Amino acid sequence: MQTRKKYIFLTFLASWLLLFFFGGGQLSRFTFFSVRKSEARRNWPPWTDRSLLRSFADPEELQSDEDPTLPSPRERRAVRLSVYKNSRCRMETCFDFSRCEKHGFRVFTYPRERDQPLSESYSKILDSIQRSRYYTPRPEEACLFILGIDTLDRDHLSGQYVRDVDEKIRTFPLWNGGRNHLIFNLYSGTWPNYTEDLGFDIGQAILAKASFYTESFRPGFDISIPLFSKDHPQRGGERGWLYQDSIPPQKKYLLVFKGKRYLTGIGSGTRNALHHIHNGKDIISLTTCKHGKDWEKHKDTRCDKDNVDYEKFNYQELLHNSTFCIVPRGRRLGSFRFLEALQAACIPVLLSDGWELPFAEAIDWGKAAVVGNERLLLQIPSTVRCIPPERVLAFQQQTQFLWDAYFSTVDKIVHTTLEIIKDRLLPHRSRSRFLWNTLPGGLLALPDFSTHLRDFPFYYLQHGRSSPAPAEHGKLGACHNTYPLLLSGSSPSEKFTAFIRAVSPADSLSQPILRLIQAVSRSQYCSQILVLWSCEKPPPPSGKWPQTTVPLAIIQGRGKLSDRFFPYAAIQTDAVLSLDEHTSLSTSEVDFAFVVWRSFPERIVGFAAQSHFWDAEQRCWGSTSKWTNELSIVLTAAAFYHRYYHSLFTEYLPGGLRELVDGLAACEDILMNILVATVTKLPPIKVTQRKQHKETVPQQVKGTAGAAGGRRFSQQQDCLNQLVDWFGYMPLVSSQLRLDPVLFKDQVSVLRKKYPRLEKP
Repeated sequence: MQTRKKYIFLTFLASWLLLFFFGGGQLSRFTFFSVRKSEARRNWPPWTDRSLLRSFADPEELQSDEDPTLPSPRERRAVRLSVYKNSRCRMETCFDFSRCEKHGFRVFTYPRERDQPLSESYSKILDSIQRSRYYTPRPEEACLFILGIDTLDRDHLSGQYVRDVDEKIRTFPLWNGGRNHLIFNLYSGTWPNYTEDLGFDIGQAILAKASFYTESFRPGFDISIPLFSKDHPQRGGERGWLYQDSIPPQKKYLLVFKGKRYLTGIGSGTRNALHHIHNGKDIISLTTCKHGKDWEKHKDTRCDKDNVDYEKFNYQELLHNSTFCIVPRGRRLGSFRFLEALQAACIPVLLSDGWELPFAEAIDWGKAAVVGNERLLLQIPSTVRCIPPERVLAFQQQTQFLWDAYFSTVDKIVHTTLEIIKDRLLPHRSRSRFLWNTLPGGLLALPDFSTHLRDFPFYYLQHGRSSPAPAEHGKLGACHNTYPLLLSGSSPSEKFTAFIRAVSPADSLSQPILRLIQAVSRSQYCSQILVLWSCEKPPPPSGKWPQTTVPLAIIQGRGKLSDRFFPYAAIQTDAVLSLDEHTSLSTSEVDFAFVVWRSFPERIVGFAAQSHFWDAEQRCWGSTSKWTNELSIVLTAAAFYHRYYHSLFTEYLPGGLRELVDGLAACEDILMNILVATVTKLPPIKVTQRKQHKETVPQQVKGTAGAAGGRRFSQQQDCLNQLVDWFGYMPLVSSQLRLDPVLFKDQVSVLRKKYPRLEKP
């Protein structure tokens, strides 16, 4: 036992000796590790040593946590509270709904100040309102008020800055602390901080502002609008750059940016870092510091090289040839390149933290833009590379829709702003986000008509629901119920309403209208016949009207040409067959045209057609009813269309256009075709007809036949050019298509043809 203990002791002692002999140095380091580490910390040179950090940053910059030119959070909060003293305003608390109950949503613009000139952009905004259907010249009828003082540019260093706004608006008897007022603003704040200070107290007014900061934005009350230049067109506008043959969606460059780089101040951080993602191949990121008066004073080592590379690429070519466009913040959160990218179908990659995107209350930007984070710039290239081609194409198509629907003109920007406010007044009758984000857009989908998708003519084919032939309706299987919640399983109605405009002053009915009523009533698809009596003398008694198998009713008109497109409550079907009393149609023609219309419920489908053309000698637009290889107008003297266009004609178009129609012969035909083409971007459809349509001269303009015909033709040309001037462009779309029955004039048995009577002379 003693021997065992002795061996154990010797082994333990030998182990300690070996450990001390071979690892003594390491043990001593371990023993004094904490002491040496603290000494190393004490002996390390100061972290702001210029010799160590010269190539990275200026030591004075590193002493502070933030850019010294930027306001602190406390300063930003103080400015925000000074500008938005009513920061908790909501429609329920700061808007007087009672002003909108009697006369509806009407807008009054203050008279312009004589001694105060307006900027070009603000003049366009006021003109857009005054030309719209919202405008009223009487303040007692107004629901909303717009100042006559230019509030777009609130940078006090700008030449367009208006001083003493507070003193001026306090003298306005209608101001009322800003209640029911809408203020437009594009630029706020000034160098170096560019805060959101407007220089006056907006009170309880709604603010429609560009570059809106989310912390200042009052949800459900304020509206974020895009920043647009003074050259932005008031109406008309340019189309987007994406065409049907722009496939595949990937272009030469994946991601591009070309713009200013700020060396100091707010907005410089993101733009100074953009060069890190430039690879010179499919990612082009070019900046220049050569801007401003004293750029050479602040230029850094990269400036000269950046300026050389900057000139190697054309900005417009980059927009045309890139899939994604970086849209970083500038001095303010928004920039002009946001709208430029939308128009170019270059998917915006937004790098502007805290920006309340334009019209985000209505627009789903997740379908049209990539919202990035300024601090995660280096992840942007890999992020956009991961987006599959089919989604890229969907993004591009959505950019074109949004550009055309809401941003291509000042008119559309202003009208979108007003329609969003109008939707807030009656939430139960407001547009859904689906209507705002789907063709043809929220401005053309009137909630006063309906809030159900099935009541509009636009959404059947968009969701894969083809319109079945009337005879097949009700026999569809479960596979057709693709969108039961959207369209309630219905397609355009199986029946139509015949709407005949009568202008004959005779006491007894003329033979043409009798034959027309009888032919239409025999159609298996006819639901009812309405006669619009547009004559000073009363209509014949009911006993003189022909007996029909469908209801026949008389509507007393007001003697105006625009009466035929009034949304009469008596029209119960989706389809309207518009007819003149002298129109000659057979039952087969009516049946075939209706079947065609059910496949194209958003278009005008009819018989007599015209085409428009540009007269280079006269430098104006003209139209002709001669037989040509193209058509762009289908006369409503014999045509099918959806009843929604009656509401759009009466409620969407301003009163001035309807007055124009009432004063010029055949102008209502042209205006209706222009309206439908504006909505659909598609031409009307002509179907086959047994006889050439005979154009008649209404009694209101009858004189001698030749004089009346010449005057009528002159008025048509005048009407067309005035409408083009009002819309700002030519909306009509030409087509070379005519639809005939499948076996039309084929050498087969008549028994095999569904519409044999169409071939009879």
